[in-house]
Amino acid sequence: MSKTIVGNWKMNGSLGHIAQFVPALRKGLPQGFAQAGGVVGLCPPFPYLAAMAQQLQGSDILLGGQNVYPAVQGAFTGEVSPGMLKELGASLCIIGHSERRELLKEDDAFVRAKLQSLLAEDITPILCVGETLAQREGGRQEEVVSRQLNAALQGLDVGQAARLTIAYEPIWAIGTGKTASPQQANEMHSLIRSLLATLFGPVVAPKIDILYGGSVNPGNAASLLSQPEVNGALVGGASLKAEDFLAILAAAPLTGRA
Repeated sequence: MSKTIVGNWKMNGSLGHIAQFVPALRKGLPQGFAQAGGVVGLCPPFPYLAAMAQQLQGSDILLGGQNVYPAVQGAFTGEVSPGMLKELGASLCIIGHSERRELLKEDDAFVRAKLQSLLAEDITPILCVGETLAQREGGRQEEVVSRQLNAALQGLDVGQAARLTIAYEPIWAIGTGKTASPQQANEMHSLIRSLLATLFGPVVAPKIDILYGGSVNPGNAASLLSQPEVNGALVGGASLKAEDFLAILAAAPLTGRA
């Protein structure tokens, strides 16, 4: 299975950076990546969505948001609706990222509402799940990830589930330079896959991409992406440098999509 690689720029970037980054990415994109089923996405900050969309015109690279508010419209100062994202050309959106769960106190119910609002606008939710270092050291990682998944996916039908992407991001590996070992990543992805099969059946579960996120870089991408249950990567800091992001894309196997 070819891979899905999504760049999360977080609160970084500028108009000038986009003007340099996107042409370099388009020029260096591995030949045949999209044709072999590979997916590339970029999630810049909200103010730069329109500029990024313009630069991506005519390419196979998808545009994504980093967040959304689960309402069509209303008195929600500073928030952005799924319809606004769609109007700007976004087809992906990250939800449940640990930075928002921890810093902005977003709970499982709020994440679930976001997920359902995105599906209603036909935007692919990238649902992030993952444990802290204390939870990992306490042997609670499976309990934590299972709870986050079950809470977010409550009430979804099989058709909706088939449109999901999951990102496993161990919190202790985000922006720390630490990375889960390929074995640790594959084990958790396997657990997530089995949970998806329990919730939605053995036909749909294999169709849901499960990405790894957490200090993915050119040095570790090949070993992580070679794992059988790892369908791709949600890339943070390395997605801001075209040469690093291209190196990660080059490490993704092009074997045709299942």
